[in-house]
Amino acid sequence: MSSKKQATEEEEPVSPFAQLFSMPGHDVFNIVTIGCKTETDPSTVIEGLKNTLINHPRFSSILVTGHGEGKGKPKWIPTKVKVEDHVIVPYIDPDIENPDEFLENYTSNMALSPMDMSKPLWEFHLLKLKTSHAESVAVARFHHSLGDGMSLMSLLLACTRKICDPEALPIFVAPKKSKAKNACWSFVAWLWFLVKTMFHTCVEVSKALAFMCFPGDTTTYLTVKPGATLSANKFIHQIIPLDDVKNVKNAMNMTVNDVLFGMVQAGLSRYLNQRDGLNETTSDPRKALDKICHHGVVFFNLRPNRDIEDLANMMAKGSKCRWGNSIGYVLIPLWLKSEDDILEYVRQAKTTMDRKKLSLEPLFSYGLLKLTMKIFGTTAVKNLLNRIFGNTTMLFSNVIGPAEEISFFGHQISYIAASSLGIPQALILIIQSYVDKLIINLAVDLDVIPDPHHLCDLIIEALSMMKYAASKKICHASEVKQNIWC
Repeated sequence: MSSKKQATEEEEPVSPFAQLFSMPGHDVFNIVTIGCKTETDPSTVIEGLKNTLINHPRFSSILVTGHGEGKGKPKWIPTKVKVEDHVIVPYIDPDIENPDEFLENYTSNMALSPMDMSKPLWEFHLLKLKTSHAESVAVARFHHSLGDGMSLMSLLLACTRKICDPEALPIFVAPKKSKAKNACWSFVAWLWFLVKTMFHTCVEVSKALAFMCFPGDTTTYLTVKPGATLSANKFIHQIIPLDDVKNVKNAMNMTVNDVLFGMVQAGLSRYLNQRDGLNETTSDPRKALDKICHHGVVFFNLRPNRDIEDLANMMAKGSKCRWGNSIGYVLIPLWLKSEDDILEYVRQAKTTMDRKKLSLEPLFSYGLLKLTMKIFGTTAVKNLLNRIFGNTTMLFSNVIGPAEEISFFGHQISYIAASSLGIPQALILIIQSYVDKLIINLAVDLDVIPDPHHLCDLIIEALSMMKYAASKKICHASEVKQNIWC
């Protein structure tokens, strides 16, 4: 009786958003593919997980949703975890013809398979598979009720260590230090920033509310008819040099995020232009493209504490780092036009991103979902999210990864690719950085986008065109400067 009482006391209530993500038929998963430079040793990974991940309360608890018979309040119930049951090592033919295609199919099938709710909701698949970018691959699947994508990725990285210092946690790009300013000018700048924030918040929130009240995006080859249930069923990724993006960034004096978003817009525009060009009923694809209206959804992490050391301490027990699903979203209009100047997509991306950075739309969206959950329940929130995702074209995210090479329980990592499953979108595009690489990860519904590799190639080609155009811009500026001095 005493042990039963102790177990009851350790039970934790399930957060409202965790309830939403675990509703029957609406499960949402996070998929993380880790490419390793050496063959993975299952025993080493299992031992590492025993010392780290399962020490986190969510990863050693069973989710009881209260659905079905014996309904009650959803809760997390601590349980004894057998790590071996969560690490799967499938047999793979060593002479397989196309390892990259096999990995795509395996990841897609794994993501779509149901998860055993009688165990903690996570698993690792260790594939002895040599691909174009790795000697072996580990694919992790986490139920979204465990936490949002940012917290889960950070927790996973808290299990890694630097290659140059096996005892040190990975580091990310350090934020730029602001220059010292006069106190009077600092106050004026702060006041002006406050005014701009209030203005842009009112404008962007009004646009978001109007969007939810009226018909959504134009129906094109990236969308389907309103009311259809979408879910990604194909996962692919490609790797490109980070320096290509930085070259465009430096030439245009913008941010990496501006260039990435511009690159995506350019690639999507070319994709739609080509698909419309194959349609005999379309007289002028360029004019048709200029008339469409598309929006993307971008998630923002609202957790104030992002220190990876705290997450590492949490797995060592004793940390009070905030955990759970703490995310907001913003609606971003996509510039899908026929532009002769490829760099115009980057300029439009910067204009859009600058407005969003000066608004509190993520906090408003989080508050709206939370208030709807509290007053009307999970069904109302589910309908609201279906309205948002069902009327938009894509989900976009850019995740900053480690700046130095790291190892996963002694296995040196070659790349990391992250994605999601269960969100009602035909296109989910997540870009992850790792050292000097960018991993472009696409999750698509093949009924809507039957050629995801071609779409990804167009996005990468758009970056190459931007790099060439940016280099010409630098050369032209240099020539003008020389002529002035002469």
